[in-house]
Amino acid sequence: MSESALREAICRFGRSLFERGLTPGSSGNISLRLDDGGWLVTPTNASLGFLDPARISRLDRDGKLLSGDKPTKEIPLHGALYDSRSSARAIVHLHSTHAVAVSMLPEIDPRAVLPPLTPYSLMRAGAVALVPYFRPGDPAVADAIRGLAGQYSSVLLANHGPVVAGDTLEAAVFATEELEETAKLYLLLRNLNPRHLTPAQVQDLVTHFGLTLPEHAHEH
Repeated sequence: MSESALREAICRFGRSLFERGLTPGSSGNISLRLDDGGWLVTPTNASLGFLDPARISRLDRDGKLLSGDKPTKEIPLHGALYDSRSSARAIVHLHSTHAVAVSMLPEIDPRAVLPPLTPYSLMRAGAVALVPYFRPGDPAVADAIRGLAGQYSSVLLANHGPVVAGDTLEAAVFATEELEETAKLYLLLRNLNPRHLTPAQVQDLVTHFGLTLPEHAHEH
């Protein structure tokens, strides 16, 4: 896909996420890693619902701005996830309501934020890790992401929102949407003792679909 087409895709998916209320105002950001190692990334203070393809930030492999508007302040966050997951080609970061709400709950396991509620939560988003709260744009968040050693494609930032990597932009968007829906299910079912997928059912998904989950994700 040409760079022009990739810019259009970022705008199209951004608008879809915004129009469905998954990231309000000028919150959230999207990046794509290009074949030359550089990135396309949404600008700072830009609404995902009103992106201009020509103004999307183009960075070189060292994060230097080559063209477009000033990039999102969350560059350290995106960079750390790309560095630790070599298969990642796109990252979506939202402030989606239900995922943010789950990130604030006291009982969640930072190694597996959500229990295995549905097969697609595991097939799309996988296990979800929680990292502690950092000020938006704080470079220290990069160390927290790298500390996960690339085991997670989906990460929840405490009191902030989800960050999800995919091998394509479409995959990253779909995984982010699945994470938000699973968070919503978790909140709806909280304290109701719902039936989770059993360890055997989780293992069947892992085997059948070739999923890679951290070992402790099987414990729930």
